[in-house]
Amino acid sequence: MDVLHGVTVPDPYRWLEDPSAPTTRAWVGAQDARTRATLAGLPQRDALARRFAELFYVDAVSAPYHRGDRYFYTRRHKSQEKAIVYWRAGDDGPEQVLLDPNQLSADGSVSIGGWYPSEDGLRLAYKLKVNNADESTMYVRDVATGEDSAVDVIPGAKYADAQWLPDGSGFYYTWLPTDSTIPVADRPGFAEVRLHRLGTSPAADVVAFPATGSPRTFIGPSVSRDGRWLIIYIQHGWNTTDVWFKDLAAKAAPTAPPVDPGAVKTLATDAWIAANARALGFQPLMVGTEALAEVDVHDGVFYLMTNDGAPRYRVFAVDPAHPEPAAWREVVPEAEATLESARVMGGHLLLRYLHAASSLLEVRTLAGALVRRIDLPGIGTVDNVVGNATDDAAWFSFSSFTRPPEIYQTSIASGATTLWAKVELPVDTSPFVVEQVWYPSRDGTPISMFIVHNEGAKRDGNNPTLLYGYGGFNVSLTPSYASSVVIWLEHGGVYAVPNLRGGAEYGEAWHQAGMGANKQNVFDDFVNAAEYLIGEGWTRPERLAIRGGSNGGLLVGAAMTQRPDLFGAVICAVPLLDMVRYHLFGSGKTWIPEYGSAEDPAQFTTLLRYSPYHNVTRGVSYPALLMAAADSDDRVDPMHARKFTAEVQWASASGRPVLLRVEQNAGHGGADLVQKTVENYADQWAFLLWQIGR
Repeated sequence: MDVLHGVTVPDPYRWLEDPSAPTTRAWVGAQDARTRATLAGLPQRDALARRFAELFYVDAVSAPYHRGDRYFYTRRHKSQEKAIVYWRAGDDGPEQVLLDPNQLSADGSVSIGGWYPSEDGLRLAYKLKVNNADESTMYVRDVATGEDSAVDVIPGAKYADAQWLPDGSGFYYTWLPTDSTIPVADRPGFAEVRLHRLGTSPAADVVAFPATGSPRTFIGPSVSRDGRWLIIYIQHGWNTTDVWFKDLAAKAAPTAPPVDPGAVKTLATDAWIAANARALGFQPLMVGTEALAEVDVHDGVFYLMTNDGAPRYRVFAVDPAHPEPAAWREVVPEAEATLESARVMGGHLLLRYLHAASSLLEVRTLAGALVRRIDLPGIGTVDNVVGNATDDAAWFSFSSFTRPPEIYQTSIASGATTLWAKVELPVDTSPFVVEQVWYPSRDGTPISMFIVHNEGAKRDGNNPTLLYGYGGFNVSLTPSYASSVVIWLEHGGVYAVPNLRGGAEYGEAWHQAGMGANKQNVFDDFVNAAEYLIGEGWTRPERLAIRGGSNGGLLVGAAMTQRPDLFGAVICAVPLLDMVRYHLFGSGKTWIPEYGSAEDPAQFTTLLRYSPYHNVTRGVSYPALLMAAADSDDRVDPMHARKFTAEVQWASASGRPVLLRVEQNAGHGGADLVQKTVENYADQWAFLLWQIGR
């Protein structure tokens, strides 16, 4: 145990933090073997696996990226495990394979981490990662020949995407050191923005913006389509963005100084970062303001989307010659809906909003005048809006709880919108009904929630019900299609998704009401969602399950330790659960602005109060638990899943199963093989039906 700020903090399962220790390996192996044997013997498990295979092995295509005279997109074939990157010349050229991840490794353990065609369409930068972990290496492929450069191989590409120069001679990217002597949790403080010139050794890449020295930040570049402006974003958690910009046509500035390793330990000051930025010729656009921001550059104008002074966001037009806020011109004021993105497409602003947690799309002039609202098929979610500043055509995807994904092409000039592609699935969603309700949280705040059920479902308290949530990091949960939900409904289940505080559905104020010292609000919102479902007769505690992953794993861990009486079963995936030590593992230090740190006395008190691992009590009747972990998760360390599982197994008096399932060769997002996804969901749904479907 530890003594922190005068408080004794028990930690009986710290020995499970070391994944390489023989005792840990033996314990994990035994746990996983027992879990898989138990799940394999459940009566509905094999039938579920067959149904998941029917709905997961499908043909599908993504919206295309237009670069040069070529189009780039992915196509999933129902006969293969992974989507393939294709290209074609013009609108009707033959489709050609560019990158096939199915051929990268015999066991499927090598995945694509991202792909980025150059502006001229001649080359593709792409990342590969092992076991679907976040760590990755960047490569460059010639599109015409399909050959990779032997020189342009860049390790340390975990946070990189390629921001190409318009002539295709190179790209800016975020580089992360791979030095094993640097503690994993400290590595983000050493991240730099570099410029890679094709055909040169990455070791010689020029540092375009130096490391911040703080592991609590993310840093990333963006290059305007004309290649003149380099934008640097420094993200301080999920509520503050510093934006710097540089005129690449101006006289070159000196090379950036290397970061002092000691600065990472002491946390570099904003003044230190600013001095380095100015020395390299950067100017501040929005620095030192507690607000988020994103910039799209068109014809020498910065279109700045920000929640500074507008929790639901607005858009300014900024002349880079006069970047001071007093000179900004508001072109899109804050609205009742929450603005999610603002991009220049077809010489207009294409705006994506959330209204009552559902999507809206608007086209406005660059001066902000409303041209039209794009008609959508119904209440649902718009995602992956794709287009270019000078192209008339744009694409977007749309889905809802009962509508499988569809891709639409729209003309910015005329407004004509047509169905471009859709996923054909062997499923009938017509019997399903979607409702949106509002219920009060513990402090009286109204919370919206979607409830999906079979038409004619009775409110007699007997419905097996699955409550899913997240509540953090500005993530919005909106009505989108998932075959897994359809299968749950096919088995007579009810599915509920509340829009918890901590998300972005209702703007930055909604996010901040569920972060830091306000984190308990998220758990209260979730618990009150459960009480609403029970009170309205949809279900009862014995028939109510909760599910969440990552930050959502923290959510369900807190819910089951605070209100174990409310739930019959819990699925907790790749979670944070030891909130006293989370910042010492994986990417934990980057989340300190969202959660706080136990190194701060006041924040420690908050974290310990709700930390699920520290609030398990011997003799309490806890619900059944299926813990889902991934062996190669380098974002949220699997030690959380191990320690919490052991603690609940020791403590629970309910006699209900407490199981740990470990996905092999998988990262935070799981494995990217369809077969493994099928097996994972079959195990989870069989577990739920076993525990609450009786």
